[in-house]
Amino acid sequence: MRARYRAAGLDEKFLAADPFEQFEQWFAHAAESGLHEPNAMVLSTADPTARPSSRTVLLKQFDRRGFVFFTNYGSRKGREIDANPHVSLLFPWHGVARQVIVAGTAERTGRDETAAYFRTRPHGSQLGAWASEQSSKVASRAQLDQLYAELAERYPESEDVPAPPRWGGYRVVPETVEFWQGRENRLHDRLRYVRQGKGWIVERLCP
Repeated sequence: MRARYRAAGLDEKFLAADPFEQFEQWFAHAAESGLHEPNAMVLSTADPTARPSSRTVLLKQFDRRGFVFFTNYGSRKGREIDANPHVSLLFPWHGVARQVIVAGTAERTGRDETAAYFRTRPHGSQLGAWASEQSSKVASRAQLDQLYAELAERYPESEDVPAPPRWGGYRVVPETVEFWQGRENRLHDRLRYVRQGKGWIVERLCP
């Protein structure tokens, strides 16, 4: 299997001044191109012994402070981040022959920020956050469904559901952000922003 890339190149002189503005432009393009869930990103973490793990999560917010996702703090990713905050994010926008790779450190968002986002989630997703002790063993699907049913009875649609104490956001504060553009003959463009003091420098990497 081999795809041939014919997209226009990525030139330093057309880059935004910082990676956040550049990401905003590329994210908008990915969304306008009809890609399914362009906010889906692969989050890679590592435990204290350097054994890595990866999974797909959804970007929910981004600004110049970083990239935010939400999860159960007791999940495998949550435990690994708490022990080793160095993480990587990958946005695999294959449909437009682009990738964005973020490397940085993850820190918990404040509870006010978590609560504000939690209120925007569908009622069923709010209950699901309570029902699932993410990454822990469960005896059966029936047990999980029973927990959900009990919560649905306790918190009907008309009642507010509080954010679980072990559930919340992480903000990935980037140290580097790489923008990858597919090109012909596997001579892809790779431009990487690297944090330097309060600003950024841009490096071109070989494909």
